[in-house]
Amino acid sequence: MNRLFIELYLDEDVDVLIADLLRARGFKATTTQEAGQLGNGDEEQLPYAVSKEMTLFTHNRNDFEEIAEEYFAASKGHKGIIIGVRRQPYEIARRLLATLNNVTADEMKNQVRYV
Repeated sequence: MNRLFIELYLDEDVDVLIADLLRARGFKATTTQEAGQLGNGDEEQLPYAVSKEMTLFTHNRNDFEEIAEEYFAASKGHKGIIIGVRRQPYEIARRLLATLNNVTADEMKNQVRYV
């Protein structure tokens, strides 16, 4: 199924306020807490996002760059990973909105982007 808009899955190290800010702008955003995935390791978070056809957003650059490389090497697909530097939630939401408003879900497939 082709989706126009990216749907985000926020890793547990992301402030839950960001999900609220994105939803207020009409985007779908789910936190690990809402998904019942709190406490699961990084190696479990991306498969969960893939199963729900969501792009994962995290602050954990090192681990998720490595996981993305493992997916690439194994020819496994994902719906994208967005990595953000830790900033105030409003700033992160602003940066994410720039991506969400300009990149389609199809364009995000198997991509790693930085905000």
